[in-house]
Amino acid sequence: MDNRDSGVRTVVFGLDAACHSVLDRLPEDAVPTLRSIFEAGVDAPLRSQVPPWTPSAWPSLYTGMNPGKHGIFDFLSFDGYEWDVVNATHCRERPIWELLDRYGFRSVVVNVPVTHPPTAFDGALVPGYMAPESPTCHPAGLFDELDDAIGSYRVYPDESEGEHGYTAAVSSRGAAFRYLADRFDPDFGFLQFQATDTVFHDRPDDWETIEAIYCAVDTEIQLVLDACDPDNVFVVSDHGMGPLAGVEFRANDFLAGRGDVRTVAGGDGMPTWSTVRDSELKAGGDAADPPRREQVAALRDSALAAAVSTAARLGLTSQRIGRALERVGLAETVARAVPTSVIRSGTERVDFPNSAAYMRSRTECGIRLNLVGREPDGVVPPAEYETVRAELIAALREVEAPDGSSLFEAVLPREAVFEGSQIERAADIVLVPAGFEHFLSAEIRGSVFGRPTEPWNHKLDGLVAARGEAIDAGRSLEGATLLDIAPTVLATFDVPADRRMDGAALRIVEGVGRQDYPDPQRTTRTTTDDATVEQRLTDLGYIE
Repeated sequence: MDNRDSGVRTVVFGLDAACHSVLDRLPEDAVPTLRSIFEAGVDAPLRSQVPPWTPSAWPSLYTGMNPGKHGIFDFLSFDGYEWDVVNATHCRERPIWELLDRYGFRSVVVNVPVTHPPTAFDGALVPGYMAPESPTCHPAGLFDELDDAIGSYRVYPDESEGEHGYTAAVSSRGAAFRYLADRFDPDFGFLQFQATDTVFHDRPDDWETIEAIYCAVDTEIQLVLDACDPDNVFVVSDHGMGPLAGVEFRANDFLAGRGDVRTVAGGDGMPTWSTVRDSELKAGGDAADPPRREQVAALRDSALAAAVSTAARLGLTSQRIGRALERVGLAETVARAVPTSVIRSGTERVDFPNSAAYMRSRTECGIRLNLVGREPDGVVPPAEYETVRAELIAALREVEAPDGSSLFEAVLPREAVFEGSQIERAADIVLVPAGFEHFLSAEIRGSVFGRPTEPWNHKLDGLVAARGEAIDAGRSLEGATLLDIAPTVLATFDVPADRRMDGAALRIVEGVGRQDYPDPQRTTRTTTDDATVEQRLTDLGYIE
C-alpha cells in the first residue's frame, strides 16, 4: 500500500523534560518559535507515568502502551541479580513509525531514546539516548554518511566544551534531520532533543546554559519548519522537571531496619553500577585499553580499592568513614579527591541472595521481593508472597518525612500501575513520592533520610502542544497523557490505532478507530555492554 504524498505531513518535536514551569522562567524572547506554536495551536500539561524516566517514558509515548506491555521500566533490565542497560531490543511493541510503514508512509527519526539497535522500516533512523556514541543507524552506513554530510555527529554532548558542547549537539540534531528529510522525503518526522533534560543533571541551576540550550532548540525547530513546512506539528515531552523540596529516602536502609535487607561490607553484594565512572572514556575509545597514564592510575586505584575493601570487611566501611568526615567538615573535599571506584570498594551493599526484599535501582521506583522460583536464590516462598508484600506496602504507606508529612503519594502493588505480558519485569511494589519532591536512593548510607543527592528531579507533568491542518485548536487538551500521543499522531495519517494501545486519540484530531495488528514478535535481545553508556548514566545520577 502506498499512501505517500508530497511533503512532511506530521512532525513531532520531542523535548526531554520540557514543561511550562521551566519555559516560564526563560526570557520572553528566548523561544519565539515554541511560543508561536503554542499561540497558533493548543497546548497543555502532558501527564507522564510512573516511573517518569527517559528510557521508560519515551517508549510509552511512541508505542501508546504502558511499560507492562512494552517491557521497559528503568534504565536497567534485570535477569535475576544481574543487570544490563536497556536498549531497543527490550521494547516488545512497535513504535508509531513502524505502524506508519505498514500503510506506506515513510519516516525520518532522529535522536529518539531507546531506538538502538534500529529495526527496518521505510525511512531513516539515527538512535538517541541509551545508544553507544557511534551507533548503528538505519539504513546501515548512515552514521558515516552523516559525518561526511554535516560534520561530526555525537549522540552525547561533549561536556568538556561547556555550554558550546550542548548547543553543538542540539544543532547537529537539527542538521541531521534536515539532511535526512531532504534525502528521504518523509511523510512523518520525529526529532528529539535530550539536552533540555541533561543540563539539569550536569549543570543544575546554571540558567545561562539552560537558556542557551532552549534557544538553540528553538532555532533548530524553526529551521526544520522552514525546510519541511509540515502540515501538522507536535511538541511533546516525556516528563517535567523541577527542584527537589524534600528529602532523600534510602529505601534499603529502611528495609534493613525492618530486617528485610541484609548487607555485606565490601566485595560481593549489590553490583557496583558505577565501576566505569572514573574511566577515561572518549568517543570511539575502548575503556578496556586506556592510555598508559590512565593504566597507571587504574593500578593505583585498584590497590587502594583492595585496601579499602579489606577494611570494610573488618567493619570500617565507606559509610562509617564518610560519617566521621562529615563531623569534621571534610566529606565533600575527600569525595572529590578519591575515585568513586575506591569509595564503592568499601561500601556496605545489599546482599541480594540473603535479603527478603530490596530496591534494585532507584529509578525503578519500587521494591522487589526475593521470591523463590523467580530469583536465583529466593527466600520468600510463593505461598507467602501476597502476605509479605501487603505487610511491606502497609509499612511504606506509614512512612513520614522528617517534617511529619507523608513521604509517598501512593504505594501500590505493581498490577495497580501496570498491565500487560511484561508485568513480571516490574518491581513488586511501586513507590510514588509525594509530588516527586523526594529523592529515592537504593544506596546503603546508615540512615533512612538525608539530603537529596541531586537538586532537581523529574516531575509528572510535561507538556504537549499541537497546531496544523488536522488539529482543531478550539478543542481542549485537558487530561492528555503520555499514552495518547501515539494514537493522536496516527490519526493525522488516518491510520487506526493498535487496539492494545492504552492511550486514545486526543479530542483535537478526528479519531479513526482501532484495529488489531499482528504481534511484532520481538524475541531477540542484545546486550548493551557499552562502558560509555554506563558512564553517562552514572554521571547523570541515574545509576548509583
